[in-house]
Amino acid sequence: MEATRILLDAADIPTHWYNVAADLPTPLAPPLGPDGKPATPEQMGVIFPPAILEQEMSTERWIAIPQEVREIYRLWRPSPLCRAVRLEQALGTPAKIFFKYEGVSPAGSHKPNSAVPQAFYNKQAGITRLTTETGAGQWGSSIAFAGQMFGLEVRIYMVKVSYDQKPYRRLMMQTWGGEVFASPSPHTETGRRLLAENPDNPGSLGIAISEAVEEAAGRADTNYTLGSVLNHVVLHQSIIGLEAKKQLDKVGLYPDVVIGPCGGGSSFAGIAFPFLADKAAGDKRAATLRCVAVEPTSCPTLTKGQYAYDFGDASGFTPLMKMYTLGHDFMPPGIHAGGLRYHGDSPLVSNLLHAGLIEAAAVPQLATFEAGVQFARAEGIIPAPESCHAIRQAIDEALACKATGEAKTILFNLTGHGHFDMSSYERYFSGKLEDFDYPAEAVATSLAHLPKVG
Repeated sequence: MEATRILLDAADIPTHWYNVAADLPTPLAPPLGPDGKPATPEQMGVIFPPAILEQEMSTERWIAIPQEVREIYRLWRPSPLCRAVRLEQALGTPAKIFFKYEGVSPAGSHKPNSAVPQAFYNKQAGITRLTTETGAGQWGSSIAFAGQMFGLEVRIYMVKVSYDQKPYRRLMMQTWGGEVFASPSPHTETGRRLLAENPDNPGSLGIAISEAVEEAAGRADTNYTLGSVLNHVVLHQSIIGLEAKKQLDKVGLYPDVVIGPCGGGSSFAGIAFPFLADKAAGDKRAATLRCVAVEPTSCPTLTKGQYAYDFGDASGFTPLMKMYTLGHDFMPPGIHAGGLRYHGDSPLVSNLLHAGLIEAAAVPQLATFEAGVQFARAEGIIPAPESCHAIRQAIDEALACKATGEAKTILFNLTGHGHFDMSSYERYFSGKLEDFDYPAEAVATSLAHLPKVG
């Protein structure tokens, strides 16, 4: 009988994270301050601890994982690599489909992979409070959990549409001691201004980031934490792909295509970047490797955005980053994959896409839920709406193999379970969900407001 669940021992948890910045074809464009000059460590240090800043700027290929972090990782890592045999049979494909299941973490997603080290480094620096934003609630849950592990207070600004859609995610955060506000909120200048303009503002990740950064910058005891986009977050998530490589080695396989959902970029980067390291090193197995980042058609950052400098938040509090962006004042519709509703993307992911080393695909909402239901009925796991984007792409790749007869190996990142997203599935089953392709003219309007640099 072929192995369908490939496990590693706790001793196999990687000792180092992989930093793709060491292997970029062109150097990463530096973050810029409000004056258009490269942001200084002093500017960044207002909201981040020294160790995080060092990782953010590092081009070292391997960065050691602190033992304190690895000990907490042991609560759920290594996560399983599973072969979706029943899905393969349902599709009638010769392809082998594998998924790295990150839903086994306490928060039910991949997000604690970065939340734990971020909490650790802030505790190490003497910080006692953390602020953050969250969309679907996976990151907010994760930083609340991590804050509890290190005795830190946590305040979370949750995108209003998700705050209303996902009450149980909110309750998870509160169970772990997190304080949760719907964003935009009356607790910050940013929130008060936006609520005055539109009391029914549904919120966005850009707005929630502005609120969290504004508060962190105004208090010496408080730092900001981010669940995606930035280099150090992408670095921490590399543990996913590093484990997957070891697991595939155990069964003598190597992927032909690696797939991850993509909002800010951390889950895609986490599964894909360690395999891109093989390509950079000249490993023949990776010579024809394809890595596909999958986003919603309603928030098509990589597929319709512009590669340019932009703010990471809606109010311009963050440094300018060169990335694919729809414009920092872009207001995405309230789709149920709340973790993918972000106007920009990781500078590292953007750099690699611009260089042609990775691919991007956009899929509509209904097709993702269709794929998620098909996967759940075959494999038993109900996936988070974000994960359904990767599943959709994996199914399409497997069906293409069915048409050609190719027995490719497909690997995707199942970033989390959907146990707290059942209201989304209810709307899908009742026919209340709709597809939304963001109009090109609306994207152009938002892009017209990009900051002028150089």
